[in-house]
Amino acid sequence: MKFSRQQVLGIALSLVVGIALVMVLGWPGRGKAPPPAEVADNPLPPAHFVGRAACAGCHAEQERLWQGSHHDLAMQEATPQTVLGDFNHAEFSKDGVVSRFFRREGRYWVHTDGPDGQMTDFEILYTFGVTPLQQYLVALPGGRLQALSISWDSRPQAQGGQRWFHLYPDERIDHRDELHWTKLSQNWNFMCAECHSTDLRKNYDQASHGYRTTWAELDVSCEACHGPSSQHVVFAEKQPGHDRIAPETLGLTHRLDERRGVSWPIQAASGNATRSSPRTTTREIETCARCHARRGQWFGDYEPGQPLMNTHLPALLRAGLYHADGQIDGEVYEYGSFLQSRMFQAGVTCSDCHEPHSLKLRAEGNGVCLQCHGAQQYANEQHHFHPASSAGAQCVACHMPAKNYMVVDPRRDHGFRIPRPDLTVKIGTPNACTGCHADRSPAWAATALRRKLGREPRGFQNYAETLHAARSGAADAESRLTALLQDDAQPAIARATAAAELGRRLSPNSLAPLVQSLYDDHALVRAAALEALDPIAPQQRWQAAHRLLTDPVRVVRALAGATLSGVRSEAMPAAELAAFQKASGQYLAAQQFNADEPGSQVNQGNFHTARGDLAEAESAYREALALDPGWVPAYVNLGDLYRREHRDTEGEALLREGLARQPKSAALQHSLGLLLVRQNKLSEALPALQSALDLAPGDTRFRYVYAVALHSAGKTHEARRVVQAGLKGTPGDPGLRELAAALGR
Repeated sequence: MKFSRQQVLGIALSLVVGIALVMVLGWPGRGKAPPPAEVADNPLPPAHFVGRAACAGCHAEQERLWQGSHHDLAMQEATPQTVLGDFNHAEFSKDGVVSRFFRREGRYWVHTDGPDGQMTDFEILYTFGVTPLQQYLVALPGGRLQALSISWDSRPQAQGGQRWFHLYPDERIDHRDELHWTKLSQNWNFMCAECHSTDLRKNYDQASHGYRTTWAELDVSCEACHGPSSQHVVFAEKQPGHDRIAPETLGLTHRLDERRGVSWPIQAASGNATRSSPRTTTREIETCARCHARRGQWFGDYEPGQPLMNTHLPALLRAGLYHADGQIDGEVYEYGSFLQSRMFQAGVTCSDCHEPHSLKLRAEGNGVCLQCHGAQQYANEQHHFHPASSAGAQCVACHMPAKNYMVVDPRRDHGFRIPRPDLTVKIGTPNACTGCHADRSPAWAATALRRKLGREPRGFQNYAETLHAARSGAADAESRLTALLQDDAQPAIARATAAAELGRRLSPNSLAPLVQSLYDDHALVRAAALEALDPIAPQQRWQAAHRLLTDPVRVVRALAGATLSGVRSEAMPAAELAAFQKASGQYLAAQQFNADEPGSQVNQGNFHTARGDLAEAESAYREALALDPGWVPAYVNLGDLYRREHRDTEGEALLREGLARQPKSAALQHSLGLLLVRQNKLSEALPALQSALDLAPGDTRFRYVYAVALHSAGKTHEARRVVQAGLKGTPGDPGLRELAAALGR
């Protein structure tokens, strides 16, 4: 578990209204196992967790495969059998702090800088992971478990391992930094626990700011994927009540049986396989995605086998997470890239390639791909252009390039793309060719591939230039995004990203297609379209989106409640007011579930502000700052609330307090500049507005406001220069274009 500074901010902001969106692959209920048939007047008790030992007696082979797997070793108590690191008074030095690892009375300790910066002894309670690195968990007050940023490289010494190393080697970090091991970004309860334990209950208490986190089993055990199995045991052992369980369910909450009876015959002509019967559910994939996805958890009542989006929010193809063509960039795991793949569209599931208990591949090397792709067509130099025994002849080298995370952990892109060096030349996205041939240029690779193929390479994913246009502010970005949104042949995650991007440049031309996408078959697209409605007036939002208050997917309903929070209750028809209250209640419950995260407190503040409950909003913003005194969105939004209440004197003091903690925050500089403009202190406002633009030169809103302020101060020539500089980088920005016309030459 390791996130960059930008990723930490992104995870936190992923819970803010209108920023993080989610996805599922269809309406919920698809593929649900039917509930056990029970006698109404004598029902069985609800299913509960029984533990791995209850499974192993009948499932010995699955137990054998699981033993020693990454799931088995996801988290363990720190013992001589589990600790891999050197605790023989080994030292590690970084940023002026010399940490020492040692044993005392049979237990494991680290002497390092604590929450206050003071050097202290901390006991290691648990190991976290096993290979290629192992982290260590330390208990802090309030039930917190924190992951040390100094980790053990468990690779063999010949591969550079058997050493202590820091997860942020290139950043200077002290105890005040958001990335310090004692901060929320390294907190096990919030960031890691759900995916390294079975039946995890976070149990955060806002009043005490503490946790009472519990689990059924310490690692990722059988019921983490198969669900609570007490009724299965009753059925299998023919215990009293077994005759009240429907035989087709076996007493399980769900069946991971999407591969049962399925074959993949290879077509002789093409060398490609076709699934013998269509995949009708995504139950298995979403079971894996709960942890193998970049996502936020909104609700704590996840039920294995149920639609992921009932409880979680997978990320879209955002800059910093994914490249414009959808290749992995940030630490996003496998789900988001797999959803973009032709494999997913063809019906492939995770366990087609991976044995789900050992987690190993179904076959070694190219064998796993040759299960579905004929060797005659693909295992030859005419296809891969490399000598048969070379690394370049491996399927994954070209179609699943790897990127290192946590310094030493290579992870493969699951988009199964055709290498596109031509796109590297056009828009700068990476390609597998020059990833290996690092001494050659993308232009060389593009020419070589075109010559070998006899044409330009083509792939399944065709949205790279569209998303690049959106990110670069190209003049045709809106029309490109609208076309992508309406192209049902493209992956839903790409279409949803197009919907979200349209919200940044919404116009009458794109509004109608966006409203239409609110009722798309894919909940991902519906949710993204909700986000994009933020720029329009509340009553228009109501007209467009009120039906999503009863959407069959819970997170979409909750997002609808947030999106429509600015609509006054008296403007809602009586029959729909109840639906709004229920959906908005779910939204607030989701934020309260994450009350330990300052972004969720800001969400609550935003919701209450939109509803006119300003006292509750102020309390939520203040709670965000209590959790993290450097949390920029809380300062900005609380300062804006003070503006609404004509409390700009308090607002100025607040923003200056925030800048004292975060002097490089463009958002705080911009907010302070706007406040000073309202106070008619234009000469003081200009430096703040300029600082905001200097810190975030790509933000067209900051540029627009600064240029207007310059013009108001009589500096029209300088205002024109600022606008023209912006139009060079984002020529399609409508605001800058209109301002340029208004300022003249």
